[in-house]
Amino acid sequence: MNAKGKLIIIGGAVDKGNFTDEATLAKGVPNNLNFFETGILRRIINESAHHEESRIEVITTASVIPREVGPQYVKAFEYLRATNVGLLHIEKREQTRDPEVLDRIKNADVVMFTGGDQLRLTSILGGTKLHDIILDKFRHEDFIYAGTSAGAAAASNNMIYQGSSHEALLKGEVKITSGLGLIQSVIIDTHFVQRGRIGRLFQAVVGNPRVLGIGLGEDTGLLITSDCKMEAIGSGLVILVDGRNVMDTNLTQVEMGRPISINNLVVHVMSMYDTYDLKSHTMEIHNSQYHIPLTAPAEADDDVPQMKSEDLE
Repeated sequence: MNAKGKLIIIGGAVDKGNFTDEATLAKGVPNNLNFFETGILRRIINESAHHEESRIEVITTASVIPREVGPQYVKAFEYLRATNVGLLHIEKREQTRDPEVLDRIKNADVVMFTGGDQLRLTSILGGTKLHDIILDKFRHEDFIYAGTSAGAAAASNNMIYQGSSHEALLKGEVKITSGLGLIQSVIIDTHFVQRGRIGRLFQAVVGNPRVLGIGLGEDTGLLITSDCKMEAIGSGLVILVDGRNVMDTNLTQVEMGRPISINNLVVHVMSMYDTYDLKSHTMEIHNSQYHIPLTAPAEADDDVPQMKSEDLE
């Protein structure tokens, strides 16, 4: 990823706290420690250029209920003491030329794209001056593109925009188009575990095995940095589908609507703090059962004579 900025992609249903006002918040703090300490929105703030003082713009373009969704994020960020947060309800392409809107994007440290319809998002923003500004800031500044659900799916160069879960491994059932192009050589699917979308990602990857499939569970995401390292964040699972070693498939031989066969597709499962290197295609499990702590006591070797107490006298 040839960029100075950071990418945070989330599978949807991000934890925004289960309180609605100050009184409920005071009572609910013990039940919301994950939200306050290790939640994804907390991580966005921590990774941003000015932390709680960072300018965050929440963009609701993908949503059909933007005036309901947007304020929820503003309130959640406020609970985390990030109060420099704005809302941009961009619903038409002509709004992307508004000088005030463009200035707000230029001055943002973080843009947060909400969920909804990723095709709506790319059809409104794609190829506009606003899109160009986001790409330029991402490549050259300490800037964060954060997206959940549709906002995550649209972040890559290739984007899944349609395909039912139960028919996903029938040829032609998964529809792919161009995304916003912040990251290459991956394709992202969201609500992954909860909606059983593994087949969608299998078909997307077998059609172009160079592309790494990323399946994001709900309230789960990846922090992707300029050194091409991906860290799992949030409470659930990230599924990676690596097709580089696929040995065989019937993809080009079967008719549309027929089942697809794939031989030797590799799958990885990540959870919080696990990392994956996009350059070396290696994964490191944070709490591996095979990792031997440096302070672990050496085990006695039965073949080596053991020192007895009388030897010390």
